[in-house]
Amino acid sequence: MNLTKHIILSICLLSTALLIHAASPQPSWTKKTLKALFTLKTFDDNGQLLSSSHGFFIGNKGEAVSNLSAFKGAQRASIIDAQGKEYAVSMLLGANDLYDVIKFRVDIKQSTPLTIATSQPQEGSRLWLQPYSIKKPSKCLEGTLTRSETINGSYAYYTITLNTPDPLVGLPFINDNGEVVGICQASSSKKDANVCYAISAEYANSLKMSGLSFNNEALRSIGIKKDLPDDLSQAVLTLYLAGTALDSTRMADYSTMIEDFILKFPTAPDGYISRAQLAVVNRQYAEADKNMSEALKVADKKDDAHFSYARMIYQKALYDQTTSYDAWSLEKAAVEAEAAYQANPLPIYRQLEAQIRFSQKDYPAAAELYLSVVGQGGIDAELYSGASQCKSALGDTVAAIALLDSAVNTFSKPYLKAAAPYLLARAYANLSAGNFRHSFNDLNEYEQLMPTEVNDRFYYVRSQAAVGGRMFQQALNDLAKAISMSPSNTLYYSEKASLEVRVGLYEDAIETATACIHADAQQSDGYLFLGLAQCLLGQRTEGCKNLEKAKELGDTQAEELIKKYGK
Repeated sequence: MNLTKHIILSICLLSTALLIHAASPQPSWTKKTLKALFTLKTFDDNGQLLSSSHGFFIGNKGEAVSNLSAFKGAQRASIIDAQGKEYAVSMLLGANDLYDVIKFRVDIKQSTPLTIATSQPQEGSRLWLQPYSIKKPSKCLEGTLTRSETINGSYAYYTITLNTPDPLVGLPFINDNGEVVGICQASSSKKDANVCYAISAEYANSLKMSGLSFNNEALRSIGIKKDLPDDLSQAVLTLYLAGTALDSTRMADYSTMIEDFILKFPTAPDGYISRAQLAVVNRQYAEADKNMSEALKVADKKDDAHFSYARMIYQKALYDQTTSYDAWSLEKAAVEAEAAYQANPLPIYRQLEAQIRFSQKDYPAAAELYLSVVGQGGIDAELYSGASQCKSALGDTVAAIALLDSAVNTFSKPYLKAAAPYLLARAYANLSAGNFRHSFNDLNEYEQLMPTEVNDRFYYVRSQAAVGGRMFQQALNDLAKAISMSPSNTLYYSEKASLEVRVGLYEDAIETATACIHADAQQSDGYLFLGLAQCLLGQRTEGCKNLEKAKELGDTQAEELIKKYGK
């Protein structure tokens, strides 16, 4: 027994000795890598501290990475490096909300970056977490890689056994060679204090802006300047999205974005076009004209620049007739649209020229332009509809309706919602021409396609088509719907009461006319139809009193009715 105890004791002592011997010394590279580390501070609109975290440089021109959550809502940020010096964060270069990582640039002449490991560590390998400190390195924490998961195709997300306090989030995990492997992240759970996580440093370094980054909710909450994508098409998309979301509070930021775009892509016309569009918003037409000339000068494919130029001039003519700028006229707009078409024969260019000629009241030329590009890949329904408006302006109702027939016939039944505006246009045209049943049928089709878009006015119009087509019950039903949707509109009561008198529903007419008076007692129509219905029912004394009231309120028909029924 004593021998057994002695053996066990010896084994324990030996194990302890081996563990002490196995304890790893601090790495030799800590002084060098310390230069890449920093504390990150972000601030709100009022300059109040919003968040504090850590990060490190991965490029020699101020490129750095940290956790995105520290930036959310920030309007300004700065870093304090290992020498205790403070530098501003000048630009965001890319981010991923899912993995809580952001890449940005610090306004510093030269930075000392960490070397990014080119190969992923194996499970079970040793990793070091290096804390931030000023001038003198703090003791590195040793951890063991227990799991590596692949994300985004070829990058890694690491699980590491190591007790990591929260302030170390954003700092690097480094391999034995002094190469950064990952970025320490906050744990989503506090159940196991000995486990922490890291996102691949290679992945963080690969982050960049894309066109759709502008719509990223986390990035939109950050007031710090964002980098434009390196790819021209993506940068153009960014400009477009920023322009569509433009309001007075973002005008300065958008202007800065345009200048950055021109600086980055000086031979792309899109920047000059955007700058011209911004000048138009500010009614600086000479400045806009100057930028459009520059856009035409640098553009390889000039059709889009000519088209944008024509559209700017045309919209100025439509929406701003108070600001004088003689260099821009509808004729110049038409010339630019024609130049766009000659450079690249797209139907949309001819369509714009047709719209301009229509505004000049040159209806024959406009109709010819619309029809000249039918079947060439544009939206033929729009072209037929535009030509129909020209014929209508010329007083050719038959041709106008025929062209709307062609517009509708570009669709097949059952109709899609895209057909709705052309059905509605044809319905109105047929109503004006007295083709009441055709109008009614198109309005029915429209109602089925756009049930959430119809309103009281729609039902009133359809009731007129129904009356013209002698579908009186349908007309009464539609007027009832109009009244239910707009109970204060006395026109609908008047029309319904009038129709009820016409078809002999005198008691219904009395009820409707009474409701009309309740809606507005100062309108004469309610008293007129109430009195007429009463007279037709033989209630001449009461009826004539109401007709007298209608006369007092200015109704010109009431006197003749009083003469007829007052005898």
